[in-house]
Amino acid sequence: MPLHPQAQAIADLMAASGAPALNEQSPQAARQMYEAMRVPSTEDVHEIRDVDANGIPCRLYKPSADVTGLLVYFHGGGWVIGSVDTHDGGCRSLANRTGHAVLSVDYRLAPEHKYPAALEDCLQALRWAHDNAMSLGIDATRLAVGGDSAGGHLAALVAQLQPVPLKFQLLVYPVTDAHMISPSYKENKDGPLLTADAMQWFWDHFIGGVARPDDPRVSPIMASDTVLASTPPALVITAEFDPLRDEGEEYGRRLMENGVNASVARYLGMFHGFFSMFAMLDDAHAAHSHAAALVKKALDA
Repeated sequence: MPLHPQAQAIADLMAASGAPALNEQSPQAARQMYEAMRVPSTEDVHEIRDVDANGIPCRLYKPSADVTGLLVYFHGGGWVIGSVDTHDGGCRSLANRTGHAVLSVDYRLAPEHKYPAALEDCLQALRWAHDNAMSLGIDATRLAVGGDSAGGHLAALVAQLQPVPLKFQLLVYPVTDAHMISPSYKENKDGPLLTADAMQWFWDHFIGGVARPDDPRVSPIMASDTVLASTPPALVITAEFDPLRDEGEEYGRRLMENGVNASVARYLGMFHGFFSMFAMLDDAHAAHSHAAALVKKALDA
């Protein structure tokens, strides 16, 4: 199947921009480029405020004044780029669509802070949210984690470690295997948007010299059946034209094989990163609706 016409138009626009490949830039330049691509959201949310989660900068989104459940969200960007600002629009959308609060975590980035700094920050932010639920106006018994790409990787690891009880995990084209050997890596090695070379660049900055790909705390797909069976219900979203497609779907299959109530949804004709483009892509809009419906169902229970 070809790229969806809407996705093709975006891919053509980005190709025409002449921007250098991520793996040809310094992390600092890549961050600036990624930030420059951000389109500020105009979506209203009842309350948005920055909070300090024991030294971890976070942003809280509350769709109403009522006590709600909470989705703790970890942004994508290959552990090297991205921030609460680049993912502001997506978090606004998820808060309003789920009717529950969202806490976006601005974890430390590599290579300045290599693995496991990002994971430690995500775990600390989740614990802080649980411990400070009353002051945040949320229900500590209704917590979920989620993230896209590298954020999906962090969400999967946090769901395995589960420092506090969780009701759901939202994994949007998650990174699950540092070995980079699945067929989709060959099929989609040139993108669009995310390439195999860019993923190698991300991994090198994140774990280079400090961790091994076969460590289950690096590659969540390497976790034991017992660990996977202990994780909460899940939704795994993948994109057809994405190097990460197969490892995300395989992770979803392993969850199901171990008795986890997991759903896997592949969006045909879409590329990596589409979930953040819900204002431009019909399928991204649909994916947000799908994700929000399952998060809401879990947190309403």
